[in-house]
Amino acid sequence: MKRWLYLIHRWIGVATCLLFVMWFASGLVMLYVPFPSLSEAERVEGLSTIAWEQLGDRDAAMLAAPARDARQIVLEMRGNRPIWRINRWEAPPIAIWGGGAGATAGDVSRAEAERIAASFGKADVEQIRAIHTDQWVVTHRYDEHRPLWKAQLAGEGGRVLYVSSDGAVVLDTNAHERFWNWLGSVPHWLYPRALREDQPLWRQVVLWSSGPCILVALTGIWIGLMRLRAGKRRFKGGRMTPYGGWMKWHHLTGLIGSLFLILWIFSGWLSVDPGRLFASDGIGTDAQRDYAGREALTIPDWSRIAARVPDARRLVISAAAGRTIVRVQRADGQERLLDAATLAPLRVDDDAIFASAAKLVPHGRIIGTDRLTRPDAYWYAVKGEVPLPVLRIMFDDPAATWVHITPTSGAVIGVSDQKRRVYRWLFDLFHRWDLNLLIQAAPARDLLIWLMSLVGLVASASGVVIGWRRLRRRC
Repeated sequence: MKRWLYLIHRWIGVATCLLFVMWFASGLVMLYVPFPSLSEAERVEGLSTIAWEQLGDRDAAMLAAPARDARQIVLEMRGNRPIWRINRWEAPPIAIWGGGAGATAGDVSRAEAERIAASFGKADVEQIRAIHTDQWVVTHRYDEHRPLWKAQLAGEGGRVLYVSSDGAVVLDTNAHERFWNWLGSVPHWLYPRALREDQPLWRQVVLWSSGPCILVALTGIWIGLMRLRAGKRRFKGGRMTPYGGWMKWHHLTGLIGSLFLILWIFSGWLSVDPGRLFASDGIGTDAQRDYAGREALTIPDWSRIAARVPDARRLVISAAAGRTIVRVQRADGQERLLDAATLAPLRVDDDAIFASAAKLVPHGRIIGTDRLTRPDAYWYAVKGEVPLPVLRIMFDDPAATWVHITPTSGAVIGVSDQKRRVYRWLFDLFHRWDLNLLIQAAPARDLLIWLMSLVGLVASASGVVIGWRRLRRRC
């Protein structure tokens, strides 16, 4: 048995020690530079002010039919023309030019994509080309936007914008982000484009590269404890370890960081949900439609909105808790919530939301409600601010569903079930150390992660040296 422990740790360790080094080093980079993304606030800031004067009475008539099946209707500018973007419940999204002509907006041309990128980025476009994918838009979330236009902007910073086929900017990156992500997220997630494009293959590679690392860590801790003498029966010279040089560093740091190492590599293995143990069905489309109200979205009088918010950049029409809501967004991040029928400031009663929310989980009863005014273990954000206050509604369905709803509009902003709440502890806690106590003391959290990562780096880097020397002797 003991011989097998040594053999497993030695030879699987030789094969995986570089992975350990890479994961610890890249994880520290990710602590400060996330994978490139475009937030809603950034997207709204880059849009042009809505040209209200181009809209007319015919727009309402034109939207009447699509509104019957619309999940959401968005008004914004595409270049110098207003466009209605309609996300539908039972059909693919469509885009219609404003002004009442009813013409469907086709795919953007190179020239139009260049104008959109220049306006959004407030800079000239040095180069633009059509792409299907690249390193930064490789995930499935961009599939509905393909093909894309990749626009390199003039000026310092190496800023690049990605314009979707229907004329929306969906991502921006800069040279700083891209450089550090090649040292952070890309190696940490095993994310090179050639591999990540094949999602099933990528998932198997992550599972079968990280899985053996768990075995290496477990056998290493077992051997380390067997070879440790911390009591009176110490080794010669009062030493707790029989080893010297790199082996001593490997032995002691491996034991010091043993719990941390096991939890981190195990939770990393769970990141791709082996066996789909934590897969969640979420809330079905029918239930979402019932909660929205199943009525056609009310098209507001935008001339009155234009008079109140002439500098609006985006208008979002949706339904929640049986009523149509208009969200008017401005470039400065401010927004107004209006009742679509009256255009009065939106007022939503908590009890009305609770009553409507029962439709979200038709096979369960509401067994608890709460209004959160501060983050807790299941509603928090590691970076930035989590939306507060928020309503939490708990159901007794087989999945033990919890729904989080913003009380200002009634919009559903979070859904979890028992599986996802278990995953929150097994992955999020052990991999990101995201207890609220640590999040609120961010410098202390960073320091703790740095200390444990450095311990892990020394343990794994010493393993690289030991493995290299052993391989050289064998050769």
